[in-house]
Order: sequence, then structure tokens, then C-alpha cells
Amino acid sequence: MNVQETYSALGLSDSEYHRILELLGRAPNFLELSLFSVMWSEHCGYKNSRPLLKRFPNDGPRVLQGPGENAGVVEVGDGWALAFKVESHNHPSAVEPYEGAATGVGGIIRDILAMGARPVALLDSLRFGPLDEERNRYLFREVVRGIGGYGNAVGVPTVGGEVEFSRAYSGNLLVNAMCVGLIRTEDLVRSRATGEGNLVVLLGSKTGRDGIHGATFASDELTEESESKRSNVQVGDPFAEKMLIECCLKLLEEDLLVSLQDLGAAGITSSASEMAAGGGVGIDIEVDRIPRRESGMEPFEAMISESQERMLTVVAPEDAEEVLALAGRYGIGGTVVGRVADHGDLRVIEGGEVVGSVPAEHLADAPTYEREVVRPAYLDEIAKLDLETLPEPDDYNEVLLKMLAHPNLRSRRSIYGQYDHEVGTNTVVRPGADAAVMRIKGTKRGFAMTTDGRGRHCYLDPRGGGAATVAEAYRNLSCVGAEPVALTNCLNFGNPEKREGYYQLAECIEGMSEACEAFGVPVVSGNVSLYNETARGSIYPTPVVGMVGVLEDASRHATPAFKREGDKVVVLGGKMRPTDESPLAGSDYLEIMHGKVAGVPPKTGLTAEKRASDLVRDMIRSGLIDTAHDLSGGGNLVALAEMAMAGGIGFEYDELEVERTNKSGRALEILLGEDGADFLIAFREERWDEVQSALSGFAYDDIGYTGGERFRVEGLVDLSLDELRDAHERDLFGIPGEAVGGSEAVG
Repeated sequence: MNVQETYSALGLSDSEYHRILELLGRAPNFLELSLFSVMWSEHCGYKNSRPLLKRFPNDGPRVLQGPGENAGVVEVGDGWALAFKVESHNHPSAVEPYEGAATGVGGIIRDILAMGARPVALLDSLRFGPLDEERNRYLFREVVRGIGGYGNAVGVPTVGGEVEFSRAYSGNLLVNAMCVGLIRTEDLVRSRATGEGNLVVLLGSKTGRDGIHGATFASDELTEESESKRSNVQVGDPFAEKMLIECCLKLLEEDLLVSLQDLGAAGITSSASEMAAGGGVGIDIEVDRIPRRESGMEPFEAMISESQERMLTVVAPEDAEEVLALAGRYGIGGTVVGRVADHGDLRVIEGGEVVGSVPAEHLADAPTYEREVVRPAYLDEIAKLDLETLPEPDDYNEVLLKMLAHPNLRSRRSIYGQYDHEVGTNTVVRPGADAAVMRIKGTKRGFAMTTDGRGRHCYLDPRGGGAATVAEAYRNLSCVGAEPVALTNCLNFGNPEKREGYYQLAECIEGMSEACEAFGVPVVSGNVSLYNETARGSIYPTPVVGMVGVLEDASRHATPAFKREGDKVVVLGGKMRPTDESPLAGSDYLEIMHGKVAGVPPKTGLTAEKRASDLVRDMIRSGLIDTAHDLSGGGNLVALAEMAMAGGIGFEYDELEVERTNKSGRALEILLGEDGADFLIAFREERWDEVQSALSGFAYDDIGYTGGERFRVEGLVDLSLDELRDAHERDLFGIPGEAVGGSEAVG
């Protein structure tokens, strides 16, 4: 190949190659070009998103570490802090779903470990095409197996997550993994390399050819040729990771490490160059000292391999022997592979000769691209839907059962039943609630976490959908009684070089930022996954939010399940206020029952969202209520059914006063519409006066009582709990002929 063919094959553009020539003042050799190709990939370099990401607010009173490190860190009280981050493993999972998902879990765990925190919880956010396609069923089954296979074996509980199905994700699934770690504030570590003469020690598994150019692969659109790139997908070993975790935590406890860094995308190249650039130093890597699984590996292969279960550390020379001995005792292996220098370069040395040398700051500073934000024409097409002509259902019983059985609303028990969510014995609220809750042993404190994404909403209204995604996470944490304190995000989008893709990315970020500012919740870490496209087209723009919250007393929490017979049920929020926007636009009802993804969903009233969420949280903290659930997919009717099934207690909905609560004068919008700032709460009837006092100044409606074994909405719905469960609890893996999320978007 000639020079242009070589750098083009490595994913570099003409302009990027010419910039490399200017930076080096010479032509790079193949090794150096390989280093640039992985570090300047979209996956590592954030070339199209970095300018937009500056819009996110990053500061807050609890923030100990914001963006720029392996994970964000926030203080939670009593000297404790949480480290957390979410990352994607979309492309690897599309071609090798089990290993792609498994190593996604392993990689995010190591990001948390690199901050010095013990990983204590995992969550996931998944998207697949309809299950009526055999390939999608295979991807779904294997991804779930991969998450469980790795998380269960490594001993970190998987406590929450979400999944959705739509044709927009056929061929380009989304696998986002989140990890939360617990750390004492004084034990926080960072990845900057310091101290000329300090040694660079590689810990963990041997290096192989798996994952070579994985970062570049993750920055391309998926094509039929992607199947041939299985070697770009790493292979995980959760038992080795468990030993690596324990060894690194012991080394930190013994104060034997100067710095610590995960080896993820781009392998040693990324870790070493980022450590060097962060510390303003250089690093020499003696590439022939890197332990290898395979013979005949070239220096560039060893430098960019993404083999799993490895960490790079900086160690003082006098501590090296003890570090290596401890690694040996844990059975993970440790090798001195380089040293910190004062020249500012990442130098690769083989046989005593320098075979490649690049200034570390150049590798860590990929070029950025800012593009024109142009509104795409499809948004005008989808806005034309006239929802006033949508007929009332003939049979609400049939509608409710069909919606509960649809895989986008069906119980996730068949998924999380494959995960160990109680290892460590700290899980207080298990999967299936609005958010997971865990305790901090030795204190009364707890923390909550959730992952949320609204791809369909973001497709129909990118800015509004971005805000709604943050708002839903804020509501979910408030529903369990946790104060939301910070978030991480994974921005899953299509090709940013296309006008539609860049518009969606820019507008979603703007909407998310507006919500973060309104709620006072900073963004402390994140990940960007672009080029999620196939020949079928782009995915829905799908920003995923992972938000954490704190509870001063973990015992003061709520769940969605009805607790007692005779409790009064109240709906609180926007659904009780007249509005010119139809809550059926972009709803699950519209897609499931009418096969349409269209309309402009109601705007998220951020002030109303915050007020209602804060009120619900305050009532839970005070002990006034212990049952709360937000209204999202499926609206009022589905949420109430979920609460009844979770508690095993029926519900009687009083006669709908439609004219008072809804401009359209129809039950359809009240029962099946979706808009923001809506909650269902249940409480003992004798506390009604106290609840009314707390609700003063808020829109709400007293809608009914719990009790019995039937679910009734007067004159419209009358079903037994068993009938609801038969629809809702069907196995997601067991009905291959069922079409899921098969509707096409209008426009």
C-alpha cells in the first residue's frame, strides 16, 4: 500500500495525516501512525463531540472529580464518596455479543477501580431490534448472557438497568454499561504519571492480538464487512479481573502506587500517553518486556492491543519489588515495562532501540470538528400528525393487556433474574423499582442509581428528548427517596458528518444541559458513541443518563409496590393540568396500538419537574408516604397496573372526571398519555390531611383506593391481578414469533 492507502486504512483522513506531518516535522513510521490512528479515532479522541460537551455543567458542591479522569466522583457524607461512569460497547457487541457485552462490563469496572474505588454495583442500558428477527433474538440472548456471565463471576451485583426494542436498532444494538464504586474521600487516586525515574508496571493478564484497532473499529459505521472484524473484539476473564481488583486495592491500601490507569480502548498507548500528558512528563515503554500470549507480535500490536484485565501503574523504584511480589501472590502477574522520563514523549523501545516516539500531548489532543447545526426536514413531517382524530379504544381491557405484554413494557424479570443483584449483601431496593438502592455499611446512609434513555422521544424532538431523559432519571431517584446529586452519560448517535446526525447530537446535548442546570445536577463523567448506523439507517438518537442520588437514611425509601389494602392513591403533576399538547404524541400507546412513531411529545416543564420530584422525595423522607412511581411508558394505566402487580394488591379507580382534568374531554389522554412531572403516590388514608397539606400549591387528583384482587377503572377496565400478570410476566426470551417495536417512524 502507498502512504495514503495506509493511513486511510487506519481511519485517518488526509487533513489528519497532514496535521501529523506538521506536528512531528517528519513522516511517521507505521508504529507511530498506528498510535495516532487509535488515539485520534472518534472513540478515543471525541473529535466531533468535544466542542459540544463543553456545554454540560460540571461543577457542584459534592463534586470531587469531574470529567477528565477515568470516572467522576461525588461526596456522599461521613467521609464516603461514589465513583461512577457509563460507557458503550456497541460495535463489539454487534459482531460478538457475548464477549462484547462481557468485556464492556469488565472495562467499566476497571474505570472505577482506576479511581481507587471498590466497584459495588453494575447497571446496563440496552437497545435491540424487534425480536421477530432471528438475528435480534440471538443478539439479545447473548448480550444478556454476557452481562450476567461476567458480572456474576467478578462478584459485583447488577442492580438495575433498562431495555427497549425498535427497528431503529436492528443491526446496530446498543450496549451501555455503568459501574458505581465506593471510596473514602482521602483515598481518591488519579492517573497522572509523576516522578522522573519512577517505574511503569503492567499488572494483570498477558497481551494478545484481541482488540487490536478496536478503538478504530468502534468509530466506523457497521457494515456487512464488520463480521470479519471479530478480532477487534476482546475476550474477557472475570476471574482474572476479580484478582486484579483485589490486588490493586491492596496496593493502594499499602500506599505502593504513585498512579493507576485502566487499559481499555487503545491499550497501553492510550493509558501511557494520557498518564504522561496529564503529568506533563514522558514515558518510555520497553515493548519487548510486555508479557504476551502469542508469539510473533509486532511492537504496534503490543502497544494498541485491547486485551482485557490489565492495569498500568507508576511505582517508585524502591517499591517495585514489593509490588511485583504482591501481584504474584494474587496470581495476576506484574512486569516492569518502562519508566517515567522528562522528555514529554511516549517512546517505544525494542531491543534497546527507539522504534517510535511521539509527544504524548499530541496523541492526547485529537483534532476537533465543529459543524453547522441544521434542522432536518423529517421533524416537520412527524409534527403533522393529528391526534384529535385518534379514536377512543373499544375495549380498554384488551388495550391494557396488549400493552403490558409488549416487550417494551413487559416485566424485565427474565433478564435481571439472570443477574446476581445481592452479592455483597448491600442491596436494599432490588431490580424492578424506579431505581436501585444500596446501603453503606457501618452508616445509616445509602445511595441510589438509575439508567434511563428515551431514544424515540429524542428522535421526535432532540432538544426536548434530551431534557426529558435527564428529567426521567431525576424522577426515578426521587421515587425511591434519594436526592439526585450528579450524572454520567453515554451519547449514542449516528454519523455526525451527516447534517441530521450532527443536529440530533447538538440539540440533545443542549436539552440535557438545560435540564442539568435546572435540576442542579452536574455531569461528572461520560462517553460518546457515534457512527451507530447500518445500511438500514441510523439508530434513534439515544443519550443514556446514569444518575446517582444519596439517602441520609437508607431505611427511609419507597418502592412502586402497593403496601396495604385501603391505601389512598393520588396522581400528582402535569397530567391534571390543561394543556394544548397531546400526551399521546410519541407515546407507547401510539406505537403499540397504532404502529406510529410520530407527533411532538409534550415539552418537559423543568421547573414543574423539579418541584414535583422534590416534593415526592420530601414526603418519603418524612415517612409520610412509602409508595411512589413515576408515569412514563404506558402512562397512568400501565403505571397503576405495575404498582398493583408488584404489591399483589388490587386497585379501584374512581370515576374519571375527564372534563375537569383534560381539555380533550377524553379518557384516552388521561389513562394512556405520557408527559412529564407526573407521579403516583399511595399512603394510609388516615394521613390524608397531612398529605393534602404537603400537596398545597400542587396539581393533583385523588383517584382511588387499593384493595382486593381486581384492577378496575370504573366503566372501562375490570381485570384480575392474575390476568395482568399473565400478560406482563411473559418470558422475553420465550416467544420468538412476537413482533416487537416493529413500527416505522413517520417521516
